[in-house]
Amino acid sequence: MLNTHELFLKLLRFVSVTPDDGGAFTFIKAYLNDFEIIEVNVENTKNLFLYKRFGEGPHLCFAGHIDVVPPGTGWKSDPFEPIVKEGIVYARGAQDMKSGVCAFVQAMRETTHFNGTLSAILTSDEEGDAKHGTIEVIKELERRSFLPDYVIVAEPTCEKVFGDAIKVGRRGSINGVIEIVGKQGHAAYPEKTINPVHQMAPLLSKFAGHYLDEGDEFFTPSQIIITDIRGGMEVTNVTPGNLKIMFNVRNSTKTDKAKIRTYMEEVLQGLNFTLCLSESAHPFVTSKDSLIVKKLSNALLHVKGLMPKLSTAGGTSDARFFGSFGIATVEFGVVNDTIHAPNECCPLSEVESLVHIFKTVIENFKKEDV
Repeated sequence: MLNTHELFLKLLRFVSVTPDDGGAFTFIKAYLNDFEIIEVNVENTKNLFLYKRFGEGPHLCFAGHIDVVPPGTGWKSDPFEPIVKEGIVYARGAQDMKSGVCAFVQAMRETTHFNGTLSAILTSDEEGDAKHGTIEVIKELERRSFLPDYVIVAEPTCEKVFGDAIKVGRRGSINGVIEIVGKQGHAAYPEKTINPVHQMAPLLSKFAGHYLDEGDEFFTPSQIIITDIRGGMEVTNVTPGNLKIMFNVRNSTKTDKAKIRTYMEEVLQGLNFTLCLSESAHPFVTSKDSLIVKKLSNALLHVKGLMPKLSTAGGTSDARFFGSFGIATVEFGVVNDTIHAPNECCPLSEVESLVHIFKTVIENFKKEDV
């Protein structure tokens, strides 16, 4: 068995750019060789489910992704040959999220007693489209009547210091495209044109930054964020014939596509327009009274002496798939401050603490906890 330091460096050396696992899954299967294995591979995506039945109690599952984003430029060292400086490891995936994978794999390897079933879901398709990853494993487990009772997704979640935040949910994500149709013409004869930019200008304040709800205890207000506006031919003597506006709403449970459509149609009433809405993630939240929230919070208090805040901030993650199946799901991992950046890095001490916390959660589950 490797120690945590050795395991972390080993995982970081696998060149696992989405959707390639880089050989990491072969190693993990061998490292957890006393766990049963289910492989769910779809097209070019590899997914791995490892489990061990210790007893008749609850089913606790850890989840994460082995894939990373491309390294890009600006690195001071080889992004797939980790280096350690003053206790900090520099490599692509150091925070997002081979730190978390290392921690739960090591915690599972060191577990000898548990009051239920211990498992892990790993995918190579989280940083990409996520169409053939974790969701496919969950559907297979549902088919086998083997869905977990509780899930910890080991994404990097802490904000300033390790242990300061647990994510108990995620906002949804709704994308929108508005196209306003006008009538192109000569700029010298505006009376002969229908300028969609002029039509939209007095209405823009009703879109840009508009709050669709007030949020609640867990969610910030759902807000319309304009991401792109374009129209015209990039010349000064022709008015545009159409105007295209793109926007995104990171929505709470109080706002959905129907509410957004109703608002948009009300504001744009009288204009010749089309509106296309697509939803890439549904919002979800796990109750603060859920057993997994309490177990993880207590483990943090025991190991780090911190009572974490409960958050739903940030973008989307694979946690949304578990949430859509009604599984009590939380996310907890190392500090998130260099993910996807050149020279991504993570202190070894955080990974070691994460192992300790996951082991504490495992040790404190009881047979009746279900």
